[in-house]
Amino acid sequence: MKQPIIKASDHGLAGCHTCGKVSPVELGRCPRCGTQLHLRKPDSIESTIALMAAAAALYIPSHLLPVMTVVEIGVVTPSTIIGGMMTFWRSGAYPIALVIFAASILIPLLKIASLSWLCAAAGGWVHPSPAALGRIYWFTELLGRWSMIDIFVVGILVSLLQLGNYMAITPGPGALAFAGVVVLTMFAAMRFDPRLLWDRLDQMSAAAPPHPTIPES
Repeated sequence: MKQPIIKASDHGLAGCHTCGKVSPVELGRCPRCGTQLHLRKPDSIESTIALMAAAAALYIPSHLLPVMTVVEIGVVTPSTIIGGMMTFWRSGAYPIALVIFAASILIPLLKIASLSWLCAAAGGWVHPSPAALGRIYWFTELLGRWSMIDIFVVGILVSLLQLGNYMAITPGPGALAFAGVVVLTMFAAMRFDPRLLWDRLDQMSAAAPPHPTIPES
């Protein structure tokens, strides 16, 4: 039978969320930086789900509403994220179009889906294998490293301002919704406590019936 893994929380030890110092949770606050100690982040799953739901609600209008309005010699042209991507694609700027697609459409959607799945796993609504759980969490961490690629999209839009007096650009409601998606997904990733996943696996292992042994002849 597999032996249970001894964790710091089993001995009442908590790692500070600010400086990382491990101290007894009964102290209440970290002796190094004064941050309140918790064995696990309070209401981690609930707050992560709430932030992801808000991000998902803003995801659709961020692509349907115009992110900017271009006024060129009296002609007003609203532009959405998808419309801008298609404009770059039709003009032959394929790398820029692909970067906009990845940064503004694909990565936010994948972050919402992967974090929602991790919350379901930590809450016990799905029961993945440890290998699948590790791969999904690794993939979520990988997406988080590329979150700031959205700044590249903003840089492309700002570069249009260098066209002088022939063109004026004003931000649209889609830009505000898109900024909300980026900020909310970042806060959701910060609020999620991955240790809840391993706690759930330990509970599943403890509840699993032992394998029958075959007596030796």
